Amino acid sequence: MGAALRRRRKALGMSQDETARLSGCGRLFISEVERGKRSVRLDKLIELLRTLGLQLEIRPGRDEIRIDESI
Repeated sequence: MGAALRRRRKALGMSQDETARLSGCGRLFISEVERGKRSVRLDKLIELLRTLGLQLEIRPGRDEIRIDESI
């Protein structure tokens, strides 16, 4: 997920600092998420996703986490 978020942020032409400011999260949080930190605060992650025009979708199933790469 971190790599997908980084690609989206860069595709939008946003720096980590700008993304942090717009999402209300710290730049360190953005960096950690992009590097694949395994445990993050869900409320902050949702704000980051919203800032990048993305959403978290939860649905039934036992599959591994899937990232829609059509972004």
